[in-house]
Amino acid sequence: MATKRITFPGHDGTPLAARLDLPDGPHLATALFAHCFTCGKDIAAARRIAARLAGMGIAVLRFDFTGLGHSEGEFANTSFTSNVEDLIAACAFLDQTGMAPSLLIGHSLGGAAVLSAASRMPGIKAVASLAAPFDPSHVIHNFADALPQIRAKGQAEVCLAGRPFTISKGFVEDIEQTALTQSIAAMDAALLVMHAPLDDVVGIENASQIFGAAKHPKSFVTLDKADHLISRAEDADYAAEVIATWARRYI
Repeated sequence: MATKRITFPGHDGTPLAARLDLPDGPHLATALFAHCFTCGKDIAAARRIAARLAGMGIAVLRFDFTGLGHSEGEFANTSFTSNVEDLIAACAFLDQTGMAPSLLIGHSLGGAAVLSAASRMPGIKAVASLAAPFDPSHVIHNFADALPQIRAKGQAEVCLAGRPFTISKGFVEDIEQTALTQSIAAMDAALLVMHAPLDDVVGIENASQIFGAAKHPKSFVTLDKADHLISRAEDADYAAEVIATWARRYI
């Protein structure tokens, strides 16, 4: 597998850092991967899933959303909506390079983002969500103690996974006003929902709600004992193998 380092313009022209994992053999399709809230393209689950998919002939572009990882921009100025727009910008970039994606994969809040974006990407034929919340505002529980300060002062610095992030009032208001029901129903693509019954960050009921909002064709596959971050190699490999096998019917 070859991996290329790439930079492309995000939703507002800000340079975003990406990696394109390429198959050694025939290139069957291209996937676009969206990472979890405040994570990045190099989180273990993203790396492992992309590598396994590339080994099965599916190229994968994974990138850091604006203000995260190696991408430029200020996280404090971003929102769920800007993440969706970054996804659309990534799709446009791949299209321009002759590698238009037909598969979207999103993990956690990235899963919510691909569910929101899919209906705006005509070339997408299949969407896979991993441990995704049905209501994007679910992430607010990660910084609930800071909400009064955010609402009163416009922003607050919070600690998430041991790192400081500035959360703005605009981010909170944007995500509170976002609903996925119509976007999921409007998708002209097959849907694969993957979720672990024991996920203690985003409960399994979210998978049921996403599945219920979608039209056929749709499938659900359990991630069994995987944790929310899909941190074990065997769980990431399993997820990638299921996605590749399922997606072949559509892409």
